[in-house]
Amino acid sequence: MIDWDLVTATSERLMRPGPQVTLDEARAVVAELRQYAATAERHVSEFTGLTAPSGSGPVLVVNRSNWVRANVDGFRVILRPLLDKIEARRVSVPGGELLSAIGAKVTGFELGAALAFLAGKVLGQYEMFARTSDGSGGRLLLVAPNVVQAERDMAVDPRDFRLWVCLHEETHRVQFTSVPWLREHLESEIEAFLAQTDVDPAALLGRVRDAVRALTDDRRRAQADEETEPLSLFDLVQTREQRVILNRLTALMSLLEGHAEYVMDGVGPAVIPSVTEIREKFQQRRTNVSRIDAMVRRLLGMDLKLRQYREGERFVRTVVDRVGMSGFNRVWTSPNTLPSKQEIADPDAWVTRVHGRSALEG
Repeated sequence: MIDWDLVTATSERLMRPGPQVTLDEARAVVAELRQYAATAERHVSEFTGLTAPSGSGPVLVVNRSNWVRANVDGFRVILRPLLDKIEARRVSVPGGELLSAIGAKVTGFELGAALAFLAGKVLGQYEMFARTSDGSGGRLLLVAPNVVQAERDMAVDPRDFRLWVCLHEETHRVQFTSVPWLREHLESEIEAFLAQTDVDPAALLGRVRDAVRALTDDRRRAQADEETEPLSLFDLVQTREQRVILNRLTALMSLLEGHAEYVMDGVGPAVIPSVTEIREKFQQRRTNVSRIDAMVRRLLGMDLKLRQYREGERFVRTVVDRVGMSGFNRVWTSPNTLPSKQEIADPDAWVTRVHGRSALEG
């Protein structure tokens, strides 16, 4: 249902070239990122109280092409159950073979174009769907050309910026490797979401029609109330069951991203002399984008990720202020202690549920 070879080929064709560096410069960047990743892991563990098992979750410094290939491999793993479901449906549809062949090419090109865009933006990523030779999973990818491009564009100290990036990405690696159930829980939630996908064309078309009408009404309400954020078409075509699962996934991703932002800001001032300058320039870089870039970011959900940074960081900061870091770390006890989407917006509600009302009064 997806031409994976076309995904990779399209990405390679549309991908922008990285910054010009000499061979010696490239080797130095790779060596420094590996060194700073190890340094960052120690800082993250000391600050958070979370300790990753020795040797868990390898760190790979990659170029843009290898980042794309790694993500294609990850998509093939996580989308397999859904694609099998669609394939079974296709067999019973007249003309399904032809439609499948055409659809695989179209989807392959679209996904390849999206990955080509992202390949020039992503600084690092914890790849939780990777499968290592020992049967475990998860590895940290640091995209060297993007790190170099960003530090040049912002004219910041390379040493400080590289360590700053590693602090954020290493926090994700520590999250997943120090909390044994977290990766499996996230995978199961994504699989449950995909399992609820209705592959019946008539049912999907009906939901799209209803969504378009609802979307129009929602836009009108949003225009009347500037604080109301209009829903997207993607929000509206989901089934009721999918919306419930997506709320849990949104809360979890907000927690993970917000925790990484909080740790990065908490550790940074002690070990990165120019952290204030880096943070200010990086925020400007996130917001000062072209109109085309802004449109693509919305289509790919990158605006949602930025909101997750802000909302999640506020949740973590508030909870740590209320009950300390050890009290916050109760969040990693089990899926039952993860915050809901409502609790991300109302951290005191999570503190009350997990620690009791006395924690707020003390």
